[in-house]
Amino acid sequence: MLIDWRLNSAGVREILQGSEVRTLIDGLASDVADNVRALVPPGTTIEVRAYTTDRGAATVVVANPQAMAWQARDGILTRAAGFAGLEVKAVER
Repeated sequence: MLIDWRLNSAGVREILQGSEVRTLIDGLASDVADNVRALVPPGTTIEVRAYTTDRGAATVVVANPQAMAWQARDGILTRAAGFAGLEVKAVER
């Protein structure tokens, strides 16, 4: 039996830009931010910045001059994402 399967690009785009995905992304970003707070000194500012490209997205920012060193030494963002059930992969250029 042969199945004729075609990707509905417009439908996928609609799902990725929909409120359900936005809610999911915002929730995961909030989880990552909460996990980072447990790994950095008290009082460190952690920000979640939601944005949209071709889909809902968010960035977790550690607003501290030492944040890059903490990430390089301890992997604070990578670990926080892992604790939230996310997998972090290097971007190939």
